[in-house]
Amino acid sequence: MAGGLFAGSHGRNELHVLHGVDENRPSTREAATKLCRVCGDEIGFKENGELFVACTECGFPVCRPCYDYERSEGNKSCPQCNTRYKRHRGCPRVDGDDEENNDADDFEDEFQIKNHHQDTPDQQRANSPSENGEHNPHQWHPNGPAFSSIAGSVVGKDFDADKETYTNAEWKERVEKWKTRQEKRGLVPKLDDGGNDQGDEDDYLMAEARQPLWRKVPIPSSLINPYRIIIILRLIILAFFFRFRILTPAYDAFPLWIISVICEIWFGFSWILDQFPKWSPINRETYLDRLSLRFEREGEPNGLSPVDVFVSSVDPLKEPPIITANTVLSILSVDYPVDKVSCYVSDDGASMLLFDTLAETAEFARRWVPFCKKYNIEPRTPEFYFSEKIDYLKDKVQPTFVKDRRAMKREYEEFKVRINALVAKAQKKPEEGWVMQDGTPWPGNNTRDHPGMIQVYLGSAGALDVEGKELPKLVYVSREKRPGYQHHKKAGAMNAMVRVSAVLTNAPFMLNLDCDHYINNSKAIREAMCFLMDPQLGKKLCYVQFPQRFDGIDHHDRYANRNVVFFDINMRGLDGIQGPVYVGTGCVFNRQALYGYNPPVSEKRQKMTCDCWPSWCCCCCGGSRKTKTKKKGLKSLFGLGHYSKKKKMMGKNYSRKASEPVFDLEGIEEGLEGYDELEKSSLMSQKNFEKRFGQSPVFITSTLMENGGLPEGTNSTSLIKEAIHVISCGYEEKTEWGKEIGWIYGSVTEDILTGFKMHCRGWKSVYCMPKRPAFKGSAPINLSDRLHQVLRWALGSVEIFMSRHCPLWYGYGGKLKWLERLAYTNTIVYPFTSLPLLAYCMLPAVCLLTGKFIIPTLTNLASVWFLALFLSIIITGVLELRWSSVSIQDWWRNEQFWVIGGVSAHLFAVFQGLLKVLGGVDTNFTVTAKAADDAEFGELYLFKWTTLLIPPTTLIILNMVGVVAGISDAINNGYGSWGPLFGKLFFAFWVIVHLYPFLKGLMGRQNRTPTIVVLWSILLASIFSLVWVRIDPFLAKQTGPVLKQCGVEC
Repeated sequence: MAGGLFAGSHGRNELHVLHGVDENRPSTREAATKLCRVCGDEIGFKENGELFVACTECGFPVCRPCYDYERSEGNKSCPQCNTRYKRHRGCPRVDGDDEENNDADDFEDEFQIKNHHQDTPDQQRANSPSENGEHNPHQWHPNGPAFSSIAGSVVGKDFDADKETYTNAEWKERVEKWKTRQEKRGLVPKLDDGGNDQGDEDDYLMAEARQPLWRKVPIPSSLINPYRIIIILRLIILAFFFRFRILTPAYDAFPLWIISVICEIWFGFSWILDQFPKWSPINRETYLDRLSLRFEREGEPNGLSPVDVFVSSVDPLKEPPIITANTVLSILSVDYPVDKVSCYVSDDGASMLLFDTLAETAEFARRWVPFCKKYNIEPRTPEFYFSEKIDYLKDKVQPTFVKDRRAMKREYEEFKVRINALVAKAQKKPEEGWVMQDGTPWPGNNTRDHPGMIQVYLGSAGALDVEGKELPKLVYVSREKRPGYQHHKKAGAMNAMVRVSAVLTNAPFMLNLDCDHYINNSKAIREAMCFLMDPQLGKKLCYVQFPQRFDGIDHHDRYANRNVVFFDINMRGLDGIQGPVYVGTGCVFNRQALYGYNPPVSEKRQKMTCDCWPSWCCCCCGGSRKTKTKKKGLKSLFGLGHYSKKKKMMGKNYSRKASEPVFDLEGIEEGLEGYDELEKSSLMSQKNFEKRFGQSPVFITSTLMENGGLPEGTNSTSLIKEAIHVISCGYEEKTEWGKEIGWIYGSVTEDILTGFKMHCRGWKSVYCMPKRPAFKGSAPINLSDRLHQVLRWALGSVEIFMSRHCPLWYGYGGKLKWLERLAYTNTIVYPFTSLPLLAYCMLPAVCLLTGKFIIPTLTNLASVWFLALFLSIIITGVLELRWSSVSIQDWWRNEQFWVIGGVSAHLFAVFQGLLKVLGGVDTNFTVTAKAADDAEFGELYLFKWTTLLIPPTTLIILNMVGVVAGISDAINNGYGSWGPLFGKLFFAFWVIVHLYPFLKGLMGRQNRTPTIVVLWSILLASIFSLVWVRIDPFLAKQTGPVLKQCGVEC
């Protein structure tokens, strides 16, 4: 399976094996045992030989120690149905337990008291309650303090029974036995001094493993409460400010006034959409040591869940192959079990260059991966590891490290030379097309008409590393493309990888990365597993999103490429609501959520019904249970209602019983005894499954396997053939792919749309910010490239706004929270802010040139509202920086680029989106590059002319001319005109200061003269020229009266 390239087309019924052989894949799945879903231990049996059942409502499998720990330290309820645990015999009491249970029976079970049923009358009186409902006080209590300090959950009345049966020595022996049992369960701390042996340490580790894998860290109230108070005050001030602006029009400049008021109202609306989703930001903290203790115990199989990693690439000539190779190497060397990691690289350009690059990468990984794991280096991508300017000997104690590092660096340089040779060879395509090493023509010579291709490298059936150990599986995937089919760009490629991975490995979780985003923290996947493998939260999570961090950005971050305000403020605010939005990369998905299913919900008890109301009232009060059952059965199949628990149970039973080939879905019917005919037909209908997922029985079977894994009885040949089938160009026709399943089509920003659909179904997401950034990528630092990147994002938002998935009207019947809806609304309406922003930035120049102003003469009260508004804006920003720890430089760069992008890229995105959606016209903007003159950050000073530069350039020129004209007018009109001028000048300088980074990028680095010097030189030269003309020093001044001929003959 790992030895050849498989290419084929399902529509043409062909499958070719190029330069390789096929090997059968042994079955690796074993029969599942009854294990605890919390810690992974066997559940065990009760004293009477019956299986221990913690929850009598849903039967969720939990062992006795986890049950006791949940009752004593947790929320005392079942992780699945949230029903409060009932107290079993022999368990310590906790607050809230029913008083109906027989205390004497519990005492007998706990301490094995003999002669319990032979109580004397005095003992019965001692155990009976008094008239006021209280028990009699203790008459004799041996070892009372020691007992109460150890077993704090056992109340006094449990101890009173048979208090005269044993002597002190007997009681002490009973208490010690009880204490030993409780310590083994991890419920009480060890108090003995001799607990240094291996058994005590194991008990402690078991207790530690049962602790939560993560915790929520709220923002301190001293930081968040003032922030919230200022937000409310700012909202009130904004209301009074609008009242003043509307009720006091400037009649001498009425058109300017009405335009300014409309713009300010829109800005206020945009501020509300952006501000209130940040109302309750939170932080999260993970415990990786507990994850290892719980799922990686010595002598037991590794319990961590498998993960499939997706890397997407389109054109290796534009996306350097060496960068993609480094990303793949960081994935293969990640700190995770090798048999549980699979890397899928999608080549949407069918490039032989990327194919050959992956072959070289797989060979180099045989030496790179063991080097990384032996010396525990970070980051595990060679390009950035060897280029780091740090002390690489820090914390390294192995004598062979320096020698091995030098040898590895030399091998990596040789690897880079081989990749560079491949790139140079790919620059010119031969007339007969590319030919593979064995003389076979490359199937992807025509990038728009080629079969699907799959090549499996490494893995269990592939090559081992230099130390003889197994490596993670590496799979090259290029989906089939034919003329006349819609391929849906990146979203279609991601959906193809979802199906291929489901057929070949079917891991329950998937990590999505761009080809230029490498794993910077080798424990990143473990960080995500702390949330996704949590017994309570994990089943409700659709994805874990990590922040994006970038390399190669200049220190000043002129164009806000790091986007720190969004990733460190907005996303943390969303994490406190329903979860962050999906940003396209650095995200670990739950496969079931991508399949369009709804999250599992707690089964609520059916409400009491009666026949005392008319039948028509039942429609308003909930309807009949039969109708609900029908609707639930149908909706759960198509992802519209609650998640069908019966369907998922059938998926588990079916996967366990699969002793014969699973390619026939009719075999699922065998396990349907006991279900009504309606749910049989709706849930298990092969036709409905094919309509939803496509005509692949293997893939459909994989969707029923909640915990992942491959069906039994499969072999590599059948799986490869099915994988070729699921990436065929016509597979998605008449299915719900791109509509309800997988990455959603309809926008170039498929990430926002995909996450929005999941949140509408009720899924939650989590924002994970480890101390060491999990992933790092590259960002365009050139002005033109940055604007085109923002243009693409804004265009996607406009497309979503024009579609049926617009958050303004979509998903109101689902479970999307209102603040989350505000955040999604903000993500799709922000491009339209460019229209009022452009008008508002032109107003200062118009006011300076015409002598008019948008505000009439200010009264004292109006001045107070203006001052209060400015102060509230400043204080809100300061408090936001306090709780988020974002620097003021990052905040200011974000504010500047909000104006730069708003008057350029966002503006063009609005018009381009309208033309594309309404008129079907797709407009592209050309970029013309000029040479750079700097080696370091040379691209920063690279000037590329594009149409996007016209509006901000025009604004800068207008405002600079307006400043010169306004000062000239004030000089000519005397002292009285300087007062109204200051407001106009402040307004104009506000625009110029925000556009300053754009002006700096526009000018590049002319003879290394700072742009600010050039800007001030032009302004001051113009102003002094006007003053010079006004003074006229070279003209003689006349002191007497002016004598002129009147023209009348005297």
